[in-house]
Amino acid sequence: MIKVGVIGSTGYAGQQLVWLLNNHKNVEIVFLSSHSYANKAYTKVYPQYRQFNENICIDMESALSKLDDIDLLFLALPHGKTFEITKKAIDKNVRVIDLSADLRLKSQSEYEKWYKLRHKLPKEIKNAVYGLCELNREKIKTTKLLANPGCYPTASILSLAPLVFNKLIEPSSIIIDAKSGVSGAGRKANLSTLYGECNESLKAYKVSSHRHTPEIEQELSKFTDKDITLSFTPHLVPMNRGILATSYAKLTKKVNEEDIFNLYNKFYKDEYFIRIIKDLPETRFVKGTNICDISLRVDIRTKRVIIVSAIDNLIKGAAGQAVQNMNIMFDFNENEGLNLLSMLP
Repeated sequence: MIKVGVIGSTGYAGQQLVWLLNNHKNVEIVFLSSHSYANKAYTKVYPQYRQFNENICIDMESALSKLDDIDLLFLALPHGKTFEITKKAIDKNVRVIDLSADLRLKSQSEYEKWYKLRHKLPKEIKNAVYGLCELNREKIKTTKLLANPGCYPTASILSLAPLVFNKLIEPSSIIIDAKSGVSGAGRKANLSTLYGECNESLKAYKVSSHRHTPEIEQELSKFTDKDITLSFTPHLVPMNRGILATSYAKLTKKVNEEDIFNLYNKFYKDEYFIRIIKDLPETRFVKGTNICDISLRVDIRTKRVIIVSAIDNLIKGAAGQAVQNMNIMFDFNENEGLNLLSMLP
């Protein structure tokens, strides 16, 4: 049994994290912290927890005073809000899983370029482990400081890694077209994600400038001897949750579809949360789960491969991956608390 605290517990990712931790047999939640709802019962914010979680949300100062009482701190805060908290937790020898972007990029200058903020923990970004479980498991086992990946990068990197690793695609040819539900924008009030603004509509946003671009490039570049530069375009879809990423790349040699399926099955053969499927993925079949579905097609005419992946942006793309990382860090069964299948309809 480990003791954990959650700072940022009332956002969408934070609430999803609490939901998973509440059902984890090896976890005791010591505190839930919220800036917006300090001193209010968690059940006042999320009434579904009545009789299951009677925590009172505490403020940041109170949360920091309780660091000695926990083994692991989850940070579910916006980027730029974690620096001071992370430093204090490290000084207390408390392990940290940060769901924000503050520890994901290894280059301080890249972070400052894309996020328009001064990075206050340059030493820590060098020490933090990027927590894409299926690709970084051995480093995750021993780290005390973990950068939980973004949702778009999770879907994109997992779908492209086998091809980049096996040098089957031209690195400069990668194009990623991804679509996300509105929960990816968080719980704060925002005109662009109001029901009347986004329902019955589909739009691209932050074209050629989305902050997840360097994260995807950084992690895929680890599988090749070249720095990868790619095109990434996100879209907003009027649904609550889910990501569908469709990636295109030029093949480096003639290869048939069955051979690539075999390559993917071999690459991910021991991965519980990755399903290589023949049918094209749909978000409804991974909604509410920690699963990433991946399929592909080879376009012989254009000599391109098209890879399609689907995840739940709040689970495999955020809170579920954080719990999976926790399980690895503390030597629990990796799927503990995450044995979830999508509920239909």
